[in-house]
Amino acid sequence: MTQSYVERSPRPELAGVVRTVWTQRTGATAYVQRHVPTGGTELHFPLGGRPQLVGPLTGPNVEVIPPHTTLVGVRFHPGMAPPFPTVLDDLVDERVGLLDVWGRHPVDRLTEALAGASGPAAALDLLQAHLLYAFRRAGRVDPLVREAVRLLMPWHPVEVGTVATHLAISASQLRRRCLHTVGVGPKTLQRTLRFQGFLALAQAGGSRHGMAGLAAAVGYADHAHLSRECLRLTGLSPRELLAGGTDGCGCGHDHSASYRPFLATRGMPPLRS
Repeated sequence: MTQSYVERSPRPELAGVVRTVWTQRTGATAYVQRHVPTGGTELHFPLGGRPQLVGPLTGPNVEVIPPHTTLVGVRFHPGMAPPFPTVLDDLVDERVGLLDVWGRHPVDRLTEALAGASGPAAALDLLQAHLLYAFRRAGRVDPLVREAVRLLMPWHPVEVGTVATHLAISASQLRRRCLHTVGVGPKTLQRTLRFQGFLALAQAGGSRHGMAGLAAAVGYADHAHLSRECLRLTGLSPRELLAGGTDGCGCGHDHSASYRPFLATRGMPPLRS
């Protein structure tokens, strides 16, 4: 069996909180996975292994996935993580066992159910059903933070202070609420979303624009600005990350299920200061 990664859109009822779900299998050798900041948290469930929570990242996180591993994963939108008994700024750049934040009984029960599923697709369906139940029990996510995330998308750059004014709160209140529910402040989130915009456009066929065009399209001052941010967030240059080109991702995975809804936000009207 060779290494495989299949990403797909979440079930419709979770689309407002989950950005993408996936299944991944490694072959006879270990696979080196480079995780980059997305603004959100992730759940990783190796079938038959111990599930992990990956907190919001501010830089690259390199994981070595053992041979013959099958896992299912969920990536949440910024500020839309499932309920945890801690604020998210305590989990920034952390990879922790899920039982440490959700408790042994519910995690053991879910882990056993996923391991007994007929295959990774069925396991992913079970995991999404569990998340839907958890979100319905917890009630609504913070609507103010949801709106802040929408306004901080890269297509119409805006000052963080303008976002706070639009939301009728102070800049310090906006920062505090972002730290608790996103894990990072609004400025850091804005930089992360800008970089995600660059990756989304590259995934959609960036060769039509070239690297400088991609940089300009999401608000970087120039190609050098993009290169500095890419190195800070991923540990690689843009061309290294994209394997020398501007079409897709250097790892060879298809991330269109993740980036299609991200690109759909380009039609959002700009926020007037």
